[in-house]
Amino acid sequence: MPLRDFFARHRIATAVIAPATLGVVAIVAATWAISAPGRDDATQLTSSVTECHDMVTISVAGRNDAPAEDSTKLLVDADGKPLPAALAGDHNSEWVDPVVNAPDGAVDPDSYAAVYIAYPADMSSYEAAVETGVANTKQVMTEISAACPDTRFAIVGYSEGADVVRRVAMEIGNQQPGADGEYGIVDPADVVGVVILADSGRSPGDGPFIGADNACSNPDGFDQKYQGIICTPADGQGAVAGTLGGFGALDGKIASFCSDGDLTCAAPENISLLQLVVNVGRQLDVDRLQAEGLTPATGGDVAVALGRIALAAFADIQAQGLGTWMQSDETFLDVLLRVSDPQYDPAAAPQKPAKADTIASDKLSPLAYLPQKILDEIVGLIATNENTIPVVMSDPYQLTLGPDHTGHHFDYWDDADPNNDRPLTSAQYAAAWLTHLAKQAQAGEPVETKAKPQPEDFATVQAAVQSTTAKPTATTTPKATGTTTTPSTTTPGTTTPGAGAVTTTPPAAATTTPQIAAPATTTPPAPTTTESATTTTGSATSTTTAAR
Repeated sequence: MPLRDFFARHRIATAVIAPATLGVVAIVAATWAISAPGRDDATQLTSSVTECHDMVTISVAGRNDAPAEDSTKLLVDADGKPLPAALAGDHNSEWVDPVVNAPDGAVDPDSYAAVYIAYPADMSSYEAAVETGVANTKQVMTEISAACPDTRFAIVGYSEGADVVRRVAMEIGNQQPGADGEYGIVDPADVVGVVILADSGRSPGDGPFIGADNACSNPDGFDQKYQGIICTPADGQGAVAGTLGGFGALDGKIASFCSDGDLTCAAPENISLLQLVVNVGRQLDVDRLQAEGLTPATGGDVAVALGRIALAAFADIQAQGLGTWMQSDETFLDVLLRVSDPQYDPAAAPQKPAKADTIASDKLSPLAYLPQKILDEIVGLIATNENTIPVVMSDPYQLTLGPDHTGHHFDYWDDADPNNDRPLTSAQYAAAWLTHLAKQAQAGEPVETKAKPQPEDFATVQAAVQSTTAKPTATTTPKATGTTTTPSTTTPGTTTPGAGAVTTTPPAAATTTPQIAAPATTTPPAPTTTESATTTTGSATSTTTAAR
């Protein structure tokens, strides 16, 4: 081991991520309750960030799939204080584990670690949950980077966690260094890869590899092609408006997978009424609304949210000037969509230019524009909702989040198509890429812009997928957690706590009882490429309900 690594490994390491999702049908999506056991302090604290690694994957899982701070062993900082993160193994995700655990076994045990970010991962307040996830992710990455300046980062997010990861990646990639040359979060050069599965903030028409030389084929620095020559990005865009943006210095390091029919990331255009429903849902306690239905209490919450949005719309129009707004092309529905976004800032509201007129606007009453305005409202309502009825008639909930993982939101673990030049699922491709990056980090190699993956990269992914795949059973099997283990029972639907510091031995995945029916296991045809590709084996063991 180089002398630099010897000293670095005894300073600090380990990171974070957690999950989530939203969609066009967010306020009607089904939810499964998770009851967490009370905190047992004897089993809470695990590895400190005083152990460095060549590469750490920060993982953010989806709804109801994040570490619980009152029941999961957490990482601690250099002073022994708990951080909002848990090592992979102390928390297990049925969906994210096969991706983030893939480098285990391909590199030295002390060279790589994956951690999950703890955050609410619920929809009692979607925006608050995502913003907490963003803050926790940045905190953990900053702690690790300060203690282990040579550590490289990958970031992985699914569903609600995809929203968290995209916002974090946008912030990191668009940072400007301070006068001292330092960055507020981490140096963008230290982030070698970002994987986003089902991004609710996806921009229209984005291919899977944003900013790469070939946005449909592969991220820069990894020449294994994701799909054949034909490039068909998913139609539409993410369901959460107002959070779009570029990745700056991270362009070319992004892999953002979106499946057609997954309305969290592939919502059709011109569904403005449904988009308004989503924006309202982002301001409601959706978990309570789903659990209790429409009661006087939950109905009152909806009425308050709608009233607040309506008042904000009138205030926005007043700020523009009624006459100016009446002359503009903006419809009242446009105003409602803008002000209903939780990130709406009244001070930054755009001023719509007035239509050209031969008569000065101050000479005409706003009522003079009323007939044209009414016509614009009617035309606008029709034009911006031409896809609303088709989406509603397609049963958007079943389409996106169908029972037994049949919805398109779960395609990423079962979307290989060897007959059409896609030998790996999206999740397996991401796992192979992370394995390649971890090998580069261990070797101390610079991140290459054109690197040919080796066949063993894919053999490693095959082994990782097989080792993390097991059918759920009615019992819980304690997992190995390193050199010190304190068995602990779990409640179905929660993570499996362990004890003792986990430093160099990758933990084995725990087998738990899921809250819903187990996903079907499928095996696609064998790949036809010359590399040793993985086969789809379904999803890994789950310790939570399906991520959403």
